[in-house]
Amino acid sequence: MNFVPALHPPPVAGRPPWWFVFQNNRLLVRRSATDEILPYLVSPVEFESILVERQYLGTYGSTGCYTAWLPAGAPQPEGLEFVGLRQLFGVVEEDLLWIAGRANQLVHWAVNHRFCGRCGQLARDKEDERARICDACRLVYYPRISPAVIVAVVRGDRLLLARSTRFTSSFHSVLAGFVETGETLEEAVRREVFEEVGIDVHNIRYFGSQPWPFPDSLMVAFTAEYAGGEITLDDDEIVTADWYHAADLPRVPGKISIARRLIDWFAETYSD
Repeated sequence: MNFVPALHPPPVAGRPPWWFVFQNNRLLVRRSATDEILPYLVSPVEFESILVERQYLGTYGSTGCYTAWLPAGAPQPEGLEFVGLRQLFGVVEEDLLWIAGRANQLVHWAVNHRFCGRCGQLARDKEDERARICDACRLVYYPRISPAVIVAVVRGDRLLLARSTRFTSSFHSVLAGFVETGETLEEAVRREVFEEVGIDVHNIRYFGSQPWPFPDSLMVAFTAEYAGGEITLDDDEIVTADWYHAADLPRVPGKISIARRLIDWFAETYSD
């Protein structure tokens, strides 16, 4: 990915910067004459004066990138539209999607930490690092990152896949959940699998990680082996779960997610 993060823009600007502008959980985009979606705006001078919580992201190639927030109640700029980031999967260039994800995470953090949570005074950006500081009590706030584990559980030559109550479509995926205070990542894997489907696992091995900015998760992926138990669903979390052979997988997530990377690893490793 040809993106270099930075805290401050260079002293001499090159090309006009790209702006990733959000309102709530939606990104402001422009459609080209050929209906191509551009997830950034080039120098939005017509409404730049009302943008708040601006954050410099870094450079993509030689182009500086910014994110900002369009306040609630501000009219949608003419010729533009708001789109949820998930709607852009497979639609825009993947590099641009991940820059937009970084922008979404940072601008949400900035909006949600305008004021100090300890004394209530206005916070400001620190000059020397990506953080906010309260000048009254000197408390520092860093961008929020919420770690979550995601795991491919294998039993012989079969993979455990489930359909979550949170999924809006009917695909199946590997299990995932947020890490709780005081847990190791491996403890979170064992707890989440047992809570959601009643299965014990062992031989937990690190697989990889992926930022998941909806709005601020970091997915930490593992593989694990079945150690015992029968599938017993947590009805609040899981609609259905079962063991699947590599040649008979149900509908699964798109390739952009680390969930799909885990499933593809299983399919390649355990295919006949």
